[in-house]
Amino acid sequence: MMYYGTYGMGLWGMLFMLVGSVLLWGLVVGGAVLLAHYLRSPGPPARPAGEDPTARHLLAQRFARGEIDENEYHRRLSVLDATPPRPPGR
Repeated sequence: MMYYGTYGMGLWGMLFMLVGSVLLWGLVVGGAVLLAHYLRSPGPPARPAGEDPTARHLLAQRFARGEIDENEYHRRLSVLDATPPRPPGR
C-alpha cells in the first residue's frame, strides 16, 4: 500500500493537523497581542503631588456618594472638629 507522502494520516488526519496548527498559532499570536496590550496600558491615574485626601474630604465624598446620611455626616464631622490634629510623620 502506498501513502503518497501523507505518512498514513489520510484526509482526516491532515485536516486535524491543519486545524490544530491554526489554533495553536492563533493562541500564540493572541497571547502576544494581549501581553503587548497589558504592558502598554497605563496604570491607575496618579494623584497630583501634595493632594492627599484629608479626613474631611473623604467624609464629604462619602456623604456625596450617599454612603452615609446627613446625621451621620454631621456626627462624624463634629468628632473631627473635636479631635486635635496629629503632627505629620506620626
